[in-house]
Formats: sequence, structure tokens, C-alpha cells
Amino acid sequence: MLDAFDTEKLLDSIENLRHDRAVDIPNYDFKSYKSNAFPARRKLIVIKFLQVNPSDVIILEGILIFHDPRVRELMNMKIFVDTDADVRLARRIRRDTVDKGRDIGAVLDQYSKFVKPAFDDFILPTKKYADIIIPRGGDNHVAIDLIVQHIRTKLGQHDLCKIYPNLYVIQSTFQIRGMHTLIRDSLTTKHDFVFYSDRLIRLVVEHGLGHLPFTEKQVITPTGFVYTGVDFCKRLCGVSVIRSGESMENALRACCKGIKIGKILIHREGDNGQQLIYEKLPQDISERHVLLLDPILGTGAFLFMAPQGVHVVCKSFPRLKIVTSEIEIGLNEDFRVVPGMGEFGDRYFGTDDDDNLQA
Repeated sequence: MLDAFDTEKLLDSIENLRHDRAVDIPNYDFKSYKSNAFPARRKLIVIKFLQVNPSDVIILEGILIFHDPRVRELMNMKIFVDTDADVRLARRIRRDTVDKGRDIGAVLDQYSKFVKPAFDDFILPTKKYADIIIPRGGDNHVAIDLIVQHIRTKLGQHDLCKIYPNLYVIQSTFQIRGMHTLIRDSLTTKHDFVFYSDRLIRLVVEHGLGHLPFTEKQVITPTGFVYTGVDFCKRLCGVSVIRSGESMENALRACCKGIKIGKILIHREGDNGQQLIYEKLPQDISERHVLLLDPILGTGAFLFMAPQGVHVVCKSFPRLKIVTSEIEIGLNEDFRVVPGMGEFGDRYFGTDDDDNLQA
């Protein structure tokens, strides 16, 4: 029976949908049992959930959906809707006679000979894979409310790491919170702003370097013992986004002696940040591991990130690892990161006209 399912096509469709790409799903004509009775329709399953931070929710439904472990692995939450047998039978009779034009006697005969035994043998055992079991289906409003709240939480800014495995937020401590407080304060002097920004940047750079590939290495210690450790990743380079990204270059040079650093300048307004104005990159950059340096990610290793930027970058570049010290609340009507800290580059390099921000 399971050979009737095109699981490979299902897996491919899920991956495309997860990356915000439309897929073609053939219509199935139950009356004629032809999968090509109607032209394939282009269908993009995108559910905007109560206007939370932009994110796609894919609802995958099917009676045998938990059978294949590869499909289960792609699910963030697995729900089994449990309904009494008499209710299932009544719904089946109504559906098959009304929607499919079948005879009620044939429906009952099929149910007793094939449907009920198949349910007991193949569907009911998959109940053990479910994270949540909902009795009474849509009538169970308490269970539905709990699921809605769970999805809201997962889509919230503090759980973006659970949605995107390529997003890393360094663990917050009182020291880190204190540094965030100082550099966000509009009354902080330029000297203190630079000092504490540099401390945070160094933490982010160190954390980012920790996600590079390493190889095992053994050395002999001064006591004559063998120590098994790791060798640093070779062939690195940094690329800073002019000009705020240049504030992160010193931290990278301090961690990686002699590292090559390139620069890019991007037009950020009126062109969706897609216009490259200037670039100066190492000629062999394609053969290197690249650390992209920018302290703020608003709409697109970063110091601060808006959820909108997280969604855009993580979906567009799933192989890109993103490291940040904190995720912001969001963007205001002017597309500025909030609560934010103002113009990072102006405050760091001392080009802000506000006297309160000068040393």
C-alpha cells in the first residue's frame, strides 16, 4: 500500500516550501481515480499566523504522514487527531456518497474489509510518533488554543533558533546585558560606546570562529604527555560591509593573525539593499571560509538582528551560519531596528551630529 505514495516527491515539495518556493501539486479526481484529470495547479502553502513576525507555516496533513522517518524529521510539531470510530465512519459515508458519488453499501463493505483493518495495522501505530494527541478533533478548543500558542511561541523572536538551525545567538549573561544597556543608552559617550561595542564584537567574532570546521590534532605537552585537540580552520577571510562592518575588523584581526579582509558597499535605500556599489575582495575568496561582518541586520557575524532580517537571510541562504549577540523586537515604520541604538556607524566613528553622543 505504501508504494502508492510518491514519498520522494513529497520530501522535495516540503523542502521547496520551506525555502519559500512554490511547488506543483497535481489534482486528484476521486470519481475517475485519475491523478491527471485536471491540470496541475500551482500552490504555495504560506499561512501568515495572526500577523506575528513574518514566517511561513507549512501544514502537512495525511493519514500516513508519520510513517516515513524522513518526513517526520522535517516536522517541528507532530499532531495526531484522534476521533471515535463511529464518527470516522459517519464522515466517510457522507464524503464518499456526496463528494465521490459512491453507493452506501459499497462504502460500508469497503470500510469493514479494508479501511478499518488498514487503520488498525498502519495508521493507529503511528500515534506513538505524535508530539500532541487531540481527541475530538476540531471540537477540542482547549487543545487547539494550546497548539496556536505553541506556534506563536516558536515564531517569536526568542525561538527563531529553533526554526532556523543556521542561526546562533550567544548565551546572554549579566555582563552581556550590561554592555547592551550601555551601548543602547543615548547618553553614553563615544569613548564608552566604542569600548563596550568592541567587547561585544570580540565575543561575537570568537563565537563565529567556533562554528568553522576543525580537524583533530595531537601535540606533545611539556610534561611529555599527548594532548588530543583540534587545529584551527585554514584559509579564512573576512568581508566587512562598509562602513559599520569596519568596526568589527580589529576584533577579527586580533583573533586571526594575518587574515585577509575584503570590503563591500551596498546601497541600502530605495533598492531593497540589493545594489552593490563597491567591492574589493580576495581573488581566491571562493576557496576560503568567509566571515561577513556587519553589526546590524535589519531587513536582510552580526551584533544585532531584527526578526525580519533573520527570516529573509535564513531562508535565502540556508547554508550561511549567522551569529549575533541579540535579536531585536523588530522594525519601525521607517525600517529602523528597534529598540536599537541609533546609527551604529555614526556613533562608533564619531560622525553623529548629536552632542550627547560625542566623547
